[in-house]
Amino acid sequence: MLLSLLQKEDKCYFLDLLRQLLLVDGESGDIEKQIFKKFKFEMGEDILKHRSNSLKTSQLIQYFEEKPQSVKNLVFMNLVSASLRDEWYNVEQHSLLEEIQNAFKISDKKKVELVKLVYAERDLREKAKRTINE
Repeated sequence: MLLSLLQKEDKCYFLDLLRQLLLVDGESGDIEKQIFKKFKFEMGEDILKHRSNSLKTSQLIQYFEEKPQSVKNLVFMNLVSASLRDEWYNVEQHSLLEEIQNAFKISDKKKVELVKLVYAERDLREKAKRTINE
């Protein structure tokens, strides 16, 4: 959501951090690939040729630590959204999101607000699908 607002370099780092989140348990299935493609296509054409780099998760997090809070909030919100795309609870993803939240200095109150936005977006999409199919 709103990833097109990021600068090109931020988009690249976001995709790499997203990949780390999706692969945190070491598995890459069809669902993870679909989630990654969805976020990549949302960002626009300038990012479609992006190739992953070899930075460690800690380096990717550190990159965003130096960004404005609005960028960190946007990145975190989309990482949360990605983690909720499949129906399985993943402890490793949850731990990584917690680490990112702390590194980005996102308060629990702000986290709740961002998670509410993620669920509101999901609800709106589902409502639109039901309305279209009626």
